[in-house]
Amino acid sequence: MWCHAVIETLLFIGAKLQRNSFIQVSCVAVNKHYRPAVNMIVTGTFGASSYSLRDVQILRDADGPAVAQALADCLLVRLPKGEALEDGLRARLYILLAGSLEVEAALGEGNVERILPGESVGEQSVLDDAANLDAIVALEDSELLVIEPDRVWQLIDTHNGVARNLLRLLSFRVRAANARLRRRQKLGEFYRQLSFNDGLTGLYNRAWLNDALPRLVARARQDGSPLSLVMLDLDHFKRFNDTHGHIAGDAALCAAAGVIRAGLRPTDFAVRYGGEEMMAILPATPDPQALMVAGRLCARLRETVVFDDMRLPLPHVTGSFGVATLQPGQDERALIAAADAALYRAKDAGRDRIAS
Repeated sequence: MWCHAVIETLLFIGAKLQRNSFIQVSCVAVNKHYRPAVNMIVTGTFGASSYSLRDVQILRDADGPAVAQALADCLLVRLPKGEALEDGLRARLYILLAGSLEVEAALGEGNVERILPGESVGEQSVLDDAANLDAIVALEDSELLVIEPDRVWQLIDTHNGVARNLLRLLSFRVRAANARLRRRQKLGEFYRQLSFNDGLTGLYNRAWLNDALPRLVARARQDGSPLSLVMLDLDHFKRFNDTHGHIAGDAALCAAAGVIRAGLRPTDFAVRYGGEEMMAILPATPDPQALMVAGRLCARLRETVVFDDMRLPLPHVTGSFGVATLQPGQDERALIAAADAALYRAKDAGRDRIAS
């Protein structure tokens, strides 16, 4: 039937998300092979109970006499509060009639779902003919209807309403799984970006530099555009730290980072290279313009006021700047080495200046 085929199609999508296997149909009678786990108590059959088909979500609009007859000999079991549903390796559909359950996904990703009366668990496993590995625990004394796989397929084949309800349920589960994947991807990207930022200054860190600079060099080569690098080292920073303390030293680093960040274009990148060394990466910037940028940063740093936590102004800090522009045959390591060598030339020439 068409519903059977559509369910199989949707099941294929769900299987991609839950790593399950093929659909097979069991044809063994319900009560002959069902053996409840030791922590579950058989309380009777659905046909002899007071429960109504209208209370079951997957049977809504399909609650005629034929469905009632098909489920009449299906067993009811009671699962005590705090007990896990442990029913071997056979796939079964469980419909919660009373109480509540907590279901944690088998992949251990922290996705916990609460199941309320009328809802079901195990439908994916039945359709895949694969064991349900989710962790299912009773939050209170609960009673469940147990439907064997062959009975589920019998309902699907003979009652379009059951098939439609299962399609809706599976569609909802697929959408929910996709939403969780999207949230996880966004969270992963957030933490990835967080790992690329220096915790004190907010500038990009060495890990970001190792990841991004080779790509920036490759892009400059491909586009035939210049790429310049400005390296900054705060002058006599150890003496500043020893004199004013590490809190004041942190304040000086943050002030210097603010100068660099404010003095660059949106297309430039500011990096804390390590300790008191910082870096500005200037795409599409030839050497003369890079020297102008470094001069502007040097002057602004000299004028910047540094405050400690008591909001008292501290002595000004200065910096030595080395400028290098990517040359033919250079890679990212050679570019950094050239900027570092220029930085030391600025220090040797008296600090608080620029060299290239």
